Amino acid sequence: MPSAKVIKNRISSVNNTKKITNAMYLIASTKMRKAKSELDAARPYFNIVEREIKRIFETKSNVNSDYFYPETGRKPAERYAYLVVTADKGLAGAYNHNIIVAADEEMKRHKNVKLYVIGEYGRQHFKRHKIPIEKSFLYTAQNPTLRRAKEITAILLNEYRLNNIDEIRIIYSNLKNGVESEVVVEKLLPLDRAAFCGKPKAESRFNHDPSDKGEDYEFYPTATDVLDSIIPSYVAGYLYGALIDSFCSEQNARMTAMNSANDNAEKLMEELSMEYNRVRQAAITQEITEVAAGAKAQKKKRQREAESK
Repeated sequence: MPSAKVIKNRISSVNNTKKITNAMYLIASTKMRKAKSELDAARPYFNIVEREIKRIFETKSNVNSDYFYPETGRKPAERYAYLVVTADKGLAGAYNHNIIVAADEEMKRHKNVKLYVIGEYGRQHFKRHKIPIEKSFLYTAQNPTLRRAKEITAILLNEYRLNNIDEIRIIYSNLKNGVESEVVVEKLLPLDRAAFCGKPKAESRFNHDPSDKGEDYEFYPTATDVLDSIIPSYVAGYLYGALIDSFCSEQNARMTAMNSANDNAEKLMEELSMEYNRVRQAAITQEITEVAAGAKAQKKKRQREAESK
């Protein structure tokens, strides 16, 4: 059985660890609220961008763009680009593991794949398994900004315009209803015009304005040129929203992990406190027994000395 001093030191160590996990919980909560407020501030602009794309298709029925599937003759993609969004740090439960598993499953389905990675965790995983990475974006997972989203979008669109890839997909963790997270695989490009024509899809990241009806507009130089100039902003906004969702999902996973750590620390401290009390009580009992035995021995000694006289 460990001594009381050892147990007391362990209680102090657990208490210090609990302070750290509690601080990490509060930090994650603050970061998540800040990221959501930044996305809400940028959302109106991308609402307008998405609405303008819808307006073009409602006004011009024969608009063709390389960023969209053709109305007829769609062929399956052969060359894929995957943007995998992980975290830079651990201590977030199964957050990183679930994304990596989804990425591995997706890459098994396709042979011709270019891998773009956000987050140190994902970069280290693919490097450890000798999986080639086309481009790794540092510091983006912990600091998702619109500027970084535009930079990543520019790189992906350049590869797409050069016809080096046929389809761009993103793998990230989406925070559903503010509580649960799920790993999703979404297609960034090419876009489907059905998502902008008629009734808007429920899964659209930005809200359409149902009251906005098509009118007779003129586009200069052409509707296709206008559409092609809008798409980079739309994709950047979509990617920015995905980065924020992923970041919030990471912070939520970290909050859950730290909350579980706090609960486990509480239980462990209760057990250690009970064990400490038992050890201390045993030590006190031992001391009382030794004192009583010593007093009894002294009494017998005095009796023997008195009898010998």
